[in-house]
Amino acid sequence: MDKTDMILCQLLLSNSRLSYRELANKLNLSVTAVHSRIQSLVEQGVIRRFSARLSPRVLKTVSVLVFGLSPAVPVQDLEKGLAEHGSVYWLGVGGGSILYIGAYLREISELVNLVSHLREKVGILEPTVGIVAHTSLPGDTSPVEAKLASLDYRIIRSLTDDSRKALSKVAEELGVSTRTVRRRLERMMELGLVNMSIDWYPDASNDIVAVLHLNLKPGANSNAAGMVLQKHWPNVFVYWSFGNIPSLILAFAWTNTMKELKKLCKNIEQEAVFQSVSPNVLYTGYVFKTWVDRLEK
Repeated sequence: MDKTDMILCQLLLSNSRLSYRELANKLNLSVTAVHSRIQSLVEQGVIRRFSARLSPRVLKTVSVLVFGLSPAVPVQDLEKGLAEHGSVYWLGVGGGSILYIGAYLREISELVNLVSHLREKVGILEPTVGIVAHTSLPGDTSPVEAKLASLDYRIIRSLTDDSRKALSKVAEELGVSTRTVRRRLERMMELGLVNMSIDWYPDASNDIVAVLHLNLKPGANSNAAGMVLQKHWPNVFVYWSFGNIPSLILAFAWTNTMKELKKLCKNIEQEAVFQSVSPNVLYTGYVFKTWVDRLEK
């Protein structure tokens, strides 16, 4: 991927229903060029699904990121063991057999079960658990108070595995007008009730993706650190801060070469808020459907 591909993926992660024209305007490209790039990313396996799901904000989930050493479990067993749990939405496998696992919990009491599952099925004996206080992932901000009608759930369900589906097709499936579908979907998106995103596998390309362990200086503010990281976008594109580990931020970084990664880490470390930066290169990852995707209405 080049920088334009990376920015394109970030735009689709935030809103996978952006039209080719809207994407072209944001990227200063032709519609044909944008279409060609998306097709190439799909063919490479970098983009594997255009997804729609109910926002975790609506469900008032507890978001956690667990990481730790798992030296004994084959990767294929890791995938199976996490998929069956039902709360894990993402797994990243890094150097030194360090695993990074994102999960949505209905309530904090489910954390005990999750940690036990990770020890038994995934082999993380001493997991570090971060209770997410802030993330730059779309939809993971404060809860919202809003009611969804049965039709809203049906619209999201229709778009679950193809969020770019024409609304006329959704309307035909549901037996309502295209205007009704558009109106209800626009409302849900405006209020942050639905996430339109992609299942993204950057490891399918030849690029380098790493998790940066960013230790804050004493007294440094995580919000200020987040603003600093935004200066390094799109090379730094997702980050998490934790309510229970206030001195730590984890961030995703993308570069084309190890030399670029080294330079990026050096530049970040020179920022006033960070005490140290430790990168861990990811070599594969998985995206899972969770209980959040199982719409019950």
